[in-house]
Amino acid sequence: MFKIFFGVARLPFLTLTVLCIALAAAGSWYQQGSFSIGLLLLVLLMALAAHISVNAFNEYFDFRSGLDFLTRRTPFSGGSGTLVAAPEQAQLALWLAIGSLLLVSTIGLTLSALIDWRLLLLGLPGVLLIYSYTDYINKSPLLCLLAPGIGFGALMTLGAYWVLTGQPDALALSLSALLALLISNLLLLNQFPDIEADRQVGRRHLPIVLGQAKAARVFSALLLACYLLLGIAAWQGWLPAAALLGLLSLPLAVRVIRSLHHAINTSHHSQGKGQDQLAAVLGHNVLLTHALPALVLLGLVLAKLQGVA
Repeated sequence: MFKIFFGVARLPFLTLTVLCIALAAAGSWYQQGSFSIGLLLLVLLMALAAHISVNAFNEYFDFRSGLDFLTRRTPFSGGSGTLVAAPEQAQLALWLAIGSLLLVSTIGLTLSALIDWRLLLLGLPGVLLIYSYTDYINKSPLLCLLAPGIGFGALMTLGAYWVLTGQPDALALSLSALLALLISNLLLLNQFPDIEADRQVGRRHLPIVLGQAKAARVFSALLLACYLLLGIAAWQGWLPAAALLGLLSLPLAVRVIRSLHHAINTSHHSQGKGQDQLAAVLGHNVLLTHALPALVLLGLVLAKLQGVA
């Protein structure tokens, strides 16, 4: 049973959710000097449940559509293969998705009642996004690009910060925008290996619509925009100067961009070799997607400690 839960929930990928909430908590501590541990644990539980729910819905719908039987799985794309190996557990995956979404809704309604009813302006679209991502949003190139970033950045991180501080501000908007760009880009790149399989089941994301070469240019532009946003936020005082520690990840970003374009060029001559190189790029991009926010988080902590001292 745990093996099914582990696969359907995609537990190794939940580290990104923990990092988003940790960044919101660090921002809250930097601004106010304290926050409620109880509220932090509650928003963390809600965020993890949201991530598990969208993963479980994704597993269930991709199994039902037949997509999981068509993809070439990598550690970062193509689904977990859990329901392909154990099709009799499909109903369990659906119930996990529904149960997690109910938990998200319950906690969200409670926090909205206790703190600010306007949190519903984030929560209601979040619930809709969780359910509709796989079967509906993936059919629209623009929505498919924006939805992951909106979910993790604008809804999860901004919402957590709002709960912990009582109101959003420029720092929260800067953090949420940075994560929105970064995580939308993560999902964009993860779509590259599945283009043919996704096309067969009716998906229409950017790599399908534009092709790999043009989609890679979009990826590169969005990744560079992350660093531009970080610099502007520090320059304008929305983030402390110490948050520029995030720039230490720039060499890795350049490596990801160069390796991506090289993998695409290689695939024109050798499909198998190009796919292997692309899988390595996906791994480096996952590392980058964790490293940049973690360095910004460290910058917030150091800036606060320096201010206290």
